[in-house]
Amino acid sequence: MSRIKDFYTKYFAWINAYWLVTIVFLIFTFTTGDSSLYKRYVYEEKIRELEKEIKFYEAEIVTNRQKLNDLHTDKEGLERFAREEYLMKKSDEDIFIIKDK
Repeated sequence: MSRIKDFYTKYFAWINAYWLVTIVFLIFTFTTGDSSLYKRYVYEEKIRELEKEIKFYEAEIVTNRQKLNDLHTDKEGLERFAREEYLMKKSDEDIFIIKDK
């Protein structure tokens, strides 16, 4: 027991015991366990990132539903889509494909 007391008096005598316990508690809280503050911060960042993805995909769903609705209702839109996406053509037409670099 005297070793601990000597170590305390040599290195930590200038620190109040309450401050020492508080500092040790804070270090323990920041570094250990699954509920440490660092891991909570990492989890919160992951949650924010996933929420952004959810918003992005919800906007994509709305856009794609609108396109699908247009394809079901508009014959000219369906024809334009088939020509642009699947390179379909009428029997008397020629297609020229221009690729961007």
